[in-house]
Amino acid sequence: MNQSSLTTTAITILRVILGFLFTAHGWQKFNEFTIAGTQASFAKMGVPAAEVAAPVVATLELAGGIALILGVLTRVVAALLALDMLGALFLVHAPAGIFAAAGGYELVLLLAAAALALALTGAGRISVDRALFGRKNSPLAVLA
Repeated sequence: MNQSSLTTTAITILRVILGFLFTAHGWQKFNEFTIAGTQASFAKMGVPAAEVAAPVVATLELAGGIALILGVLTRVVAALLALDMLGALFLVHAPAGIFAAAGGYELVLLLAAAALALALTGAGRISVDRALFGRKNSPLAVLA
């Protein structure tokens, strides 16, 4: 495989796995915890405006995860998900230290870094973004 093929493969793997994980977390907030439960949990953790934050975060993670899997508006969605994870890191997980088993930030930091990488690289060649906006002369090519 040449470097271009390896890069395409790497970005696609990262995008799909990251999208799957965010989709699972969003789904969990809607279906397992429920939005009311997520609001209560956010409030207990000290998240500001928990009543608003919980449904916004759940929707971003669910819809954003699906968008990443498909490669739709990847740069924008990935940047929003990176901010979501940085909020979780600073508002909730930082005081618990590094390790997730103790409530720490290792997972949210990794998810933030992966999302930031996709925000910087874009969706890659195997994506809806590329199919729609990938032409070099397209005014929306910056999204691909």
